[in-house]
Amino acid sequence: MAMIIVVPKETSPNERRVALTPLAAAKLIKRGHEVRIQAGAGEAAGYPDDQYREKNVAIVQDRAELIRGGNVVLQVRTPGANPQQGSQDLEHLREGQILIGLAEPLLAAEQAKQLAERGVTLFALELIPRITKAQAMDVLSSQANLAGYKAVITAAQTLGKIFPLMMTAAGTLRPARVFVVGAGVAGLQAIATAKRLGALVQAFDVRPVVKEQVESLGARFVQIEVAAAEGTGGYAKEQSEEQIRRQQELMSRVVAESDVVITTALIPGRPAPKLVTRAMVEQMPPGSVIVDLAAERGGNCELTQPGETITHGGVMIVGDDNLVSAVAQHASAMYANNIVAFLEHLLGKKQSIELDRADAITAGTLVCTGGEIVHPQLREKLGLAPLEAPREGIVAS
Repeated sequence: MAMIIVVPKETSPNERRVALTPLAAAKLIKRGHEVRIQAGAGEAAGYPDDQYREKNVAIVQDRAELIRGGNVVLQVRTPGANPQQGSQDLEHLREGQILIGLAEPLLAAEQAKQLAERGVTLFALELIPRITKAQAMDVLSSQANLAGYKAVITAAQTLGKIFPLMMTAAGTLRPARVFVVGAGVAGLQAIATAKRLGALVQAFDVRPVVKEQVESLGARFVQIEVAAAEGTGGYAKEQSEEQIRRQQELMSRVVAESDVVITTALIPGRPAPKLVTRAMVEQMPPGSVIVDLAAERGGNCELTQPGETITHGGVMIVGDDNLVSAVAQHASAMYANNIVAFLEHLLGKKQSIELDRADAITAGTLVCTGGEIVHPQLREKLGLAPLEAPREGIVAS
């Protein structure tokens, strides 16, 4: 039996993305499913209602009616990732529905519990395992790629200098010095973008294995002798206070000589580590810029104010907590492609979703189903006993 897939308008402040674009919706309709979207849901991302109508997507005015009528609800930010407004949707969700989107379950356990209590099946897309089979579904990578690009563009627009070397009759202008902290997807894109703009780029990561990738982009890898900190799936893992202190000490000189510092360091399920201290900021030359891509998790810079841009001692600190939303059209297109790939994986050749808890992608992203929390890490965090053999079956209703 075909499903009704619904897309509400995002309600998180400053969130301009939409979970499904007209082209992505058309792929699901071609498979025989019905797609409905809340009126105006795509407008901020550059996708007006008429574009959805052209693809046979139904436009629904009433949000509550839309959500209640769906078998599958697609969002960019589910209640856990939308702490200010997300709880308002809880009363509209019902038992047996599937909710898919970003959910921050390891940081927003209460929202996950509330969804479980309502009998909702929640898939958290930030938990997609980093395996080859899941690359097309990896929303963190697709969005981080754009965030890394936008961070450099933001810095270039804010800095009172140009990025490239310029030799003119009026004198020679030295290239800007950019320091990227963290060489994951966002960091590598920031490095590549800064190099394309002509900056001198240095980068650091606690995972020595990324040194070759950094250098392949034309940047210099800053050697800071700290214990390697690579966790599962290629992510950085949390460091001890002593390791962070040592890292800060050795980073201080590089930060002080930089015109732009872009920080991207995140640990899955944890607040952002504080890597750039007040003392480091105060050593930077006036007019310098810090763009903190970890602002939503509290920031890598000690002075970052999430959601705000501040100036301290002449140094501008950009704490935009959703920078990728500034390029909402492409961000939505990539997110929608990720979510369609994820849905197609869950569906296989069927028309309804059946939970295969032995599948690595399903098990890795499944937070709650059947009225209980099932994700092992979240159960451990909540003090719940490990589950026995998982139950399987059709859950979309």
